[in-house]
Amino acid sequence: MPTVSSEELAAAAGVNSAKLRKDFSYLGSYGTRGVGYDVEYLVYQISRELGLTQDWPVVIVGIGNLGAALANYGGFASRGFRVAALIDADPAMAGKPVAGLPVRHTDELESIITDNDVSIGVIATPAGAAQQVCDRLVAAGVTSILNFAPTVLSVPEGVDVRKVDLSIELQILAFHEQRKAGEETSPAQETAAATAPPRSGAGVRAGAAGGRKGPDGDVPAVMPA
Repeated sequence: MPTVSSEELAAAAGVNSAKLRKDFSYLGSYGTRGVGYDVEYLVYQISRELGLTQDWPVVIVGIGNLGAALANYGGFASRGFRVAALIDADPAMAGKPVAGLPVRHTDELESIITDNDVSIGVIATPAGAAQQVCDRLVAAGVTSILNFAPTVLSVPEGVDVRKVDLSIELQILAFHEQRKAGEETSPAQETAAATAPPRSGAGVRAGAAGGRKGPDGDVPAVMPA
């Protein structure tokens, strides 16, 4: 039976092994000293806490390029999420197969949610239609929404919304790129500043001050009080 030690897990996750053991203790998994954790049982415990040990039917509303890409994503099923229906407002889309499922019209939205006991909805519509779709999903019994539309949704208390904004993710990456570029150029700038010749104006002034003569020799740049 495969096992894994807390030190191995901590190294892979980049955390402290003592903290990892403490966190795992909240799952009811204490492991065995000198042996480690049973991998299969540990995966089950984590999956149970994340709600991944049951089937979660999901509807995707808005089957444009993004909605179709989400429908074809193979990672949902392996995590316990089953795409129960694909819904679109365009009558021309009705009945067309996408990812093995026929697209259904938004007129059927409420009955689809009721028949499939759906509690999670994905919105991939244009921004102008997102709030109306959200309101219909909530009224039909959906309590969790993943929003890909470029707008902020208003929902009643008890409804959870997760917004996915790809432009913000790109902005975050751009920030990190900018910071890395600054870290790379700073040492070069410091070296250039240290080796640069003095400015011509400063050199003339220093030379003029150093070249003045008095009865006792050179006049210091700063006369003593």
